[in-house]
Amino acid sequence: MIDVTNASSNTTFDIQIAQKAVLATLDAHNIEDYEVSILLTDDLHMTELNLEYRGIDAPTDVLAFAMREGEDSEMMLSTILGDVVISLETAERHATTEKHSLEEEVAFLTVHGMLHLLGYDHQTQEEAAAMFNKQETILKHLKVVGTLRVP
Repeated sequence: MIDVTNASSNTTFDIQIAQKAVLATLDAHNIEDYEVSILLTDDLHMTELNLEYRGIDAPTDVLAFAMREGEDSEMMLSTILGDVVISLETAERHATTEKHSLEEEVAFLTVHGMLHLLGYDHQTQEEAAAMFNKQETILKHLKVVGTLRVP
């Protein structure tokens, strides 16, 4: 099950972009039974979340909250992957800077967040290489020109 909620001021954004990116990421990992939530929000809400969970008093483009890690992960249903939160305001700024569409940026951020939910990270060179290679493969499948930048 994929739950996409647009709580941002951009009420016309097509949430199917995020849904397709989730499905492509899950398909790339042969995962069929899943629950994932995507929240599209604004910079104000994202700043609150970033401050609460990362101690950073500023907006960010994407946050991923994996349910399969941490102390209580064994108590969770194995089908619950977690939540991805994307700031459409920050995504719009990045899209303008990178000279591509907001839709492409949201697809990129959704795939990136989903990979974090699936256990990928980019703390070391080896982790980054594996994550970004998988990310590029999925974005090519979605026909989104990806970049190797880290959100």
